[in-house]
Amino acid sequence: MPMFVDTSPPGECIFCKLVAGNIPAARVYEDELTIAFMDLGQVNPGHVLVASKRHAETLFDLDPTEAEAVMRTAHRVAHAVREAFDPPGLTLLQANGKASDQTVRHFHMHVVPRHADDGIALSWPRKDPPFERLQEYADRLHEALR
Repeated sequence: MPMFVDTSPPGECIFCKLVAGNIPAARVYEDELTIAFMDLGQVNPGHVLVASKRHAETLFDLDPTEAEAVMRTAHRVAHAVREAFDPPGLTLLQANGKASDQTVRHFHMHVVPRHADDGIALSWPRKDPPFERLQEYADRLHEALR
């Protein structure tokens, strides 16, 4: 089955319609800046999406207050998922841009209860660069954080 990709213009995306109440959603939680609702694709029971209410395509388009609010809501929802579904594990997943497989162009985070052999594969090839290269990367980031 092909993966759903929302190519709507900003403000007209499926999540903006959901926030506006123009389409139904199984809402879990909302506050001034965020909304949490059940993912239609339910990988496992209790799979929730936490999104910014304001349309922002990626993490880079959120302001710091919105980014903090999304993480606060994801933290709160994760605790509720643990209490309600008692999964042995939990994954938070957030993708930015096509190269990272972002399918809806509205910032959101997945809160996914996890079970052994649930079919979710989160693996990547390790590169294992030498320490000197890691330090070079750290130095570049340190400069960018100034």
